Amino acid sequence: MIRLNNDTPVSVLQEVKKGSLVTDTFSKTGLVETIEISDDGLYRVYTFHLVTGRTIIVKR
Repeated sequence: MIRLNNDTPVSVLQEVKKGSLVTDTFSKTGLVETIEISDDGLYRVYTFHLVTGRTIIVKR
């Protein structure tokens, strides 16, 4: 299980794939359904959509 939060290294965020088991260490745990990576000019935003319908967002 991979923990995703704002302290997670970029190298770990890059290795997360569809089907990976992830958690935000609070209430969101599940398999990754889709991953979106965007850049808002200040941060690189990783959006992980889980099969449970929840979303984990990490800004790095």
